[in-house]
Amino acid sequence: MRVAVIGSGIVGAACALALVEGGAEVVVIDRVGVAGETSSRCEGNLLVSDKAPGAEADLAVASNAMWRVLAARLDAERPSCQPLTEFEAKGGIVVAFDGGEPALERFAEAQRATGIRAEAMDVAALTEAEPFLSREVVHAVHYPDDAQIQPSTATQALLDTAVRAGARLVIGEVTGALGRAGRPGRLSGVMTTAGPIEADVVVNCAGPWAGEVAARLGARLDIRPRRGVILVTTPMPQRVFHKVYDSDYVGAVGSGDAALQTSTVVESTPGGTVLIGSSRERVGFDDRPGVAPAAAIAAKAVRLFPFLEETLLLRSYFGFRPYAPDHLPVIGADPEIVGLVHATGHEGAGIGLAPATAELVVHAVLGAPTALDPTPFLPGRASLQETA
Repeated sequence: MRVAVIGSGIVGAACALALVEGGAEVVVIDRVGVAGETSSRCEGNLLVSDKAPGAEADLAVASNAMWRVLAARLDAERPSCQPLTEFEAKGGIVVAFDGGEPALERFAEAQRATGIRAEAMDVAALTEAEPFLSREVVHAVHYPDDAQIQPSTATQALLDTAVRAGARLVIGEVTGALGRAGRPGRLSGVMTTAGPIEADVVVNCAGPWAGEVAARLGARLDIRPRRGVILVTTPMPQRVFHKVYDSDYVGAVGSGDAALQTSTVVESTPGGTVLIGSSRERVGFDDRPGVAPAAAIAAKAVRLFPFLEETLLLRSYFGFRPYAPDHLPVIGADPEIVGLVHATGHEGAGIGLAPATAELVVHAVLGAPTALDPTPFLPGRASLQETA
């Protein structure tokens, strides 16, 4: 089985590794290089805490468990010159200011009913866990299974492992489809700026560009870019010990509003910097975010951790995330083009969902068994078609 994987972000890299280890001959195609776009412009969240009960939460719980094994393997097998994945099972704390407690607790209670660990924290426990947190916080829930990874190095490790197992990386842009003579509507590979690449199956892992790639291959896929901004402080002694975010982050994740939305997410990195997010806005591929998102993020972060007001920023960066209008990833065979499989639409959850996504892709391409239910994520689902 010859498989062409379009995109070498974390989803494409995870799919490439799973496919090559499943016995496929794999070529990965990317126009800029490994982790050159979305996967190097995010926080590396591995979250279950922001998932409402349902299909995506089930996928997140399964993928979270997979990451614990996968990250340990990638670190153990890495060449001496390759950096660590920086996997940290630090846990997350979701907090609420005055008035937000009932909604936060209702959300956590619904999650507990599905098996997600969500532990209410009293003031004493919260102060011990996060001594620099604002005393305005009136309620918190601890999610011990939340974790973090360095997304760029993790992506590089996944693809490097895939290449060492036999996959091949081609730098080039997909420009069109190779058709199969006498078989209209069936792919036999892709045309690229590096030349034609024949394949029995093409896996579209192009992230925010997956809709455009699908169109070039003759398919219809409603994936839109959603821009997000992240701030990075200068290194400092550690003052943030978990992934801490305001409960309004959950609402922003699930919102379909195109206008700018910001919510507070704060966490430390092994290098001593503090990552501060997050923002969401649908502005196409506009690469001029201006200062409004950064200013709004900073103001909310200072309310959560007052010491940040006197902290210097090292830099800010932004990226585009693949947004599906019905808020579910798109994973599985295209309903119209035979030989085309999609794996995109994860928005800000692609890092966390990558291993489970790869398992579903191997199921779709090679028929490998899986305990995961692929049905809610199929590209032909009614909820995705209705929003197009």
